[in-house]
Amino acid sequence: MIPGARLIILGRQGAGKGTQCVRLARHYVVPHISTGDVLRAAVREGTELGQEVREILESGGLVGDETMIGVVRERLAKPDAGTRGFILDGFPRTVAQAEALAEITAERPIHVVIDLDVPREIVLERISSRRVCRDCGTNYTSTGSDATTWICDVCGGDVTQRDDDTPEAVNRRLDLYETQTAPLIEHYGNLGELVVVNGVGHPDNVFKRLTDVVESRR
Repeated sequence: MIPGARLIILGRQGAGKGTQCVRLARHYVVPHISTGDVLRAAVREGTELGQEVREILESGGLVGDETMIGVVRERLAKPDAGTRGFILDGFPRTVAQAEALAEITAERPIHVVIDLDVPREIVLERISSRRVCRDCGTNYTSTGSDATTWICDVCGGDVTQRDDDTPEAVNRRLDLYETQTAPLIEHYGNLGELVVVNGVGHPDNVFKRLTDVVESRR
C-alpha cells in the first residue's frame, strides 16, 4: 500500500460513509475532510465563517456554493492535503461545487469519485433504529422491543431517539439528498470519474471493495 490518495466519497446518510471515510483516511494516511465537521467547528469556535454559517442555519437557509467552495479551497491549500492527498466527505453537493473543485485540483486531479450505494429502505431502517446518548453521544441500535429511553452503558446518561431520526424526518432528508445528488452523479458519470460501490454487507467487505477501486484508479 502506497500512502496518498485523492478521493470524493458520495452516499446517503446512514450508508456507513463516515465510518468508511475514517478507515480510508487511516489506510492511505490522508486527512478526512468532512465539510460538516469543518462548519460545526467554525460555529463552535465563533470564527468569521462560523458566525456567517450560524446566521444562515438559524434562518433556515442552506450554506451557499460560494461559502462552501471557499471553505474547501482553504482546507485543500494546507500542507497535509497538498502533499499526501485527502478524502472529501460532504463536498461537492452541487454541480457548481464540482466544477469549482476541478479548478482547485487541476494540478493534482481527483483519483476517483465513489458513490457508496446502500438501498434507501436499508438506510431508513438503520437511521430510524438509531438511538443516541444525550450526554456523551454514544450510538445504540434499537431492537424495537426496548424501552423508549434507557441508560447509557458508557456514562449513565439518557439514551433517546434524535428528533431528526424519525422515519418522517429521515425520508425528508433522503428526498433532499436524491434531488441534490442525482445531477452530481450524472455529472461525474459523464466525465468517467464515478464508480458505484455496493455498501451492503460486513464493513470489512465494503472496505475491501472501496480500496480495490482506489488502487485501480491511482
